[in-house]
Amino acid sequence: MHEQYQPSEIEPAAQSHWDAKDSFKVNEQPGKDTYYCLSMFPYPSGKLHMGHVRNYTIGDVIARYQRMLGKNVLQPMGWDAFGMPAENAAMKNQVAPAKWTYENIAYMKAQLKSLGLAIDWSREVTTCKPDYYRWEQWLFTRLFEKGVIYRKNGTVNWDPVDQTVLANEQVIDGRGWRSGALVEKREIPMYYFRITAYAEELLADLDKLDGWPEQVKTMQRNWIGKSFGADIVFDYDVDSIGIDGQLKVYSTRPDTLMGATYVAVAAEHPLATRAAENNPALTAFITECKAGSVAEADMATMEKKGMPTGQFVIHPLNGQKLPVFVANYVLWGYGEGAVMAVPAHDERDFEFANKYRLPIVQVYAAEGKEFSTSEWQDWYADKAGLTTVNSAKYDGLDFQGAFDAIVADLEAAEHGARKTQFRLRDWGISRQRYWGCPIPIIHCPSCGDVPVPEDQLPVVLPEDVVPDGSGSPLARMPEFYTCTCPKCGAAAKRETDTMDTFVESSWYFARYASPQYDQGMVDPAAANHWLPVDQYIGGIEHAILHLLYARFFHKLMRDEGLVNSDEPFTNLLTQGMVVAETYYRTLPNGGKDWFNPADVEIERDSKAKIVAARLKSDGLPVEIGGTEKMSKSKNNGVDPQAMIEAYGADTCRLFMMFASPPDMSCEWSDAGIEGANRFLRRVWRLAHSHVSAGQPGALDIASLTDEQKAIRRAIHLAIKQASTDVGQHHKFNTAIAQVMTLMNVLEKAPTASEQDRALLQEGLETVALLLAPITPHICHTLWQQLGKSGDIIDAAWPSVDESALVQDTLTLVVQVNGKLRGQIDVPASASREDVEAAARANENVLRFTEGLTIRKVIVVPGKLVNIVAN
Repeated sequence: MHEQYQPSEIEPAAQSHWDAKDSFKVNEQPGKDTYYCLSMFPYPSGKLHMGHVRNYTIGDVIARYQRMLGKNVLQPMGWDAFGMPAENAAMKNQVAPAKWTYENIAYMKAQLKSLGLAIDWSREVTTCKPDYYRWEQWLFTRLFEKGVIYRKNGTVNWDPVDQTVLANEQVIDGRGWRSGALVEKREIPMYYFRITAYAEELLADLDKLDGWPEQVKTMQRNWIGKSFGADIVFDYDVDSIGIDGQLKVYSTRPDTLMGATYVAVAAEHPLATRAAENNPALTAFITECKAGSVAEADMATMEKKGMPTGQFVIHPLNGQKLPVFVANYVLWGYGEGAVMAVPAHDERDFEFANKYRLPIVQVYAAEGKEFSTSEWQDWYADKAGLTTVNSAKYDGLDFQGAFDAIVADLEAAEHGARKTQFRLRDWGISRQRYWGCPIPIIHCPSCGDVPVPEDQLPVVLPEDVVPDGSGSPLARMPEFYTCTCPKCGAAAKRETDTMDTFVESSWYFARYASPQYDQGMVDPAAANHWLPVDQYIGGIEHAILHLLYARFFHKLMRDEGLVNSDEPFTNLLTQGMVVAETYYRTLPNGGKDWFNPADVEIERDSKAKIVAARLKSDGLPVEIGGTEKMSKSKNNGVDPQAMIEAYGADTCRLFMMFASPPDMSCEWSDAGIEGANRFLRRVWRLAHSHVSAGQPGALDIASLTDEQKAIRRAIHLAIKQASTDVGQHHKFNTAIAQVMTLMNVLEKAPTASEQDRALLQEGLETVALLLAPITPHICHTLWQQLGKSGDIIDAAWPSVDESALVQDTLTLVVQVNGKLRGQIDVPASASREDVEAAARANENVLRFTEGLTIRKVIVVPGKLVNIVAN
């Protein structure tokens, strides 16, 4: 055993050993408990960042711990390899996205391996490879034939220069992020997954997910957004509109119908189109409304604008004519593209009505509250404690009473009906982009949309294309889209849209169970052996879409007979971000020039707070920007590879697990990483000293002295507390703290006798076992050097010897009037009276109570005695 801790030698050696033995390759073993531990797979962007290191280390610690409990553990890894970043890089570097992606995968895979992760690489999947997306296409065709997938026109953000659809986040101030062109709303044909058909089940099954954070479940509930309301029908005013007809709206507040003073429709609504036929101003406004983002967040914050159409509809209960407005906040793709407005009790309508001087009719009152038509107050929108007013026959009712009475009358008049609705919309998966999974549909002039037959799958995406950013290259490649109809044999055209990359990440967890299976999407026997995933780990940023789509896909696979469970992930851990200090200087144009923390020299006050910073290169001050998530934009990232080369993977893993609990943010600290390395050197140094003296004999527990019993108690107390911290709470930081406390004891332990050395042997074995999931390389080597047979990864997690925790004597603190005055040793079985007598007899107690009267003695069992005297 080398005297110095040398991670650059022991880590590659341990990894080579594991590779040679296929240590982490697993197979189905009926009868043995399984444990499927999965971290969200990475996008192959080029380099690992510290967020990756933290995420995958957390998963690896859990996987290795469960293996030590004797379970058959699956921990796979793959690549979420389709998507826009590859296209952007391709355009920038004039290289095919496939080449860029595969090179990144190779580099990042080497980086992941350097972390020593216990991954079964034989199960690696890459979503941009045909052997993966073939089965996605297969499922698509089945769901299309069943009607779970359908095609309809959808409103999208359209870049007229790049001729492509933009995601909401690619629209910046109303312009395309790449071209700078004003974005238009456009209707184009798109394919949709009918996720709304599963809305009720997706909502209800959240109650089954006891192992998920409440925050995530709440976010999903809000996104699904179940609401109870009514469809309300307004007849057209024939004189103003010119035709008979009806306008239908959905409202969660039909109880306020008597306060409706106008209705608003989307720019694409037929009433808007009809009104604009001879109205140039309205035509111009409709054109304005059709530009800009369709993102809900943008709709909520933008200025609300509207224009009257000159049309009216008839209030279904009081017969009044209500004006019809075109409004920019009404989306055609949501519901019927129309809303009823109750300005008195809806803040958005209140703002709109005041802007355009429309009537505001109060229909709810609250005791002791004054209603104003000029200033919004939150109580206007309350349901509880309010009573209807100005509502004719409905006056004097509470929310439920008004709701029920008004809906009943609407239903009786056949102008409305009670309805439950969801905020969730069907999932549009068509993308006019190249680097994605081709949609397996053929468009035939005679037969319509025809799914590609199973024996013609996969529809392979050509990998030698370099996109130029102007729409999808596939639409300009006759060699890709020219085909014949599978039904009639006539000339036809292949679909050139590709799928949303969320589709690939919605079922990868199931493919890991049988990644080489070529008879179907999954091997049902293998899938049901491993699924559902026991522990899923990933960022909170995926709390809604990815997790919702994965849950949806799991139910789709269940309904196709591929899996027999309802939910994909039993337990979910959302790890916190890795954050670091930021430093900058303000540029003349008002921008900021950010400096990496490694290039900055800092000054701290007595409380370790950073009070000043200067750039090392010129010695001049820089501004302290505060602690933020590591990012390229703030230049506060730390290169994991540099840290591994400088300190070793185990040090990086130890620091990441010790700096904070996994669900909290982890602040990067140079001092922290150095401290982690120092600790591992301490462990190595003690083990080297022990091993150098030779292998000790067996420990004779029956003949231990009191001092030796105290040391052994510390060993088993560390096991007990670390087992709880790791196994039940995933508090790896406190488990590490237990090992540090144990090390303090072991470093001071005597080594004079054979028993002393045997006890130290047990202590060092315990340290190695408790740290093995967290710092696997050093523990692999220590286990061998301590003379243990087999690999530590095959060793069992240490068990607690409860007898070692039993104390013969207790040391209690003694206080006089709350101030520490000494301590006493008493038998563990001592009665309260014996403890009090021993405390009273303590020489310090006698000294500090001389001349005083003892009024009360408080005994806290096992901890302290407080003598109250005056």
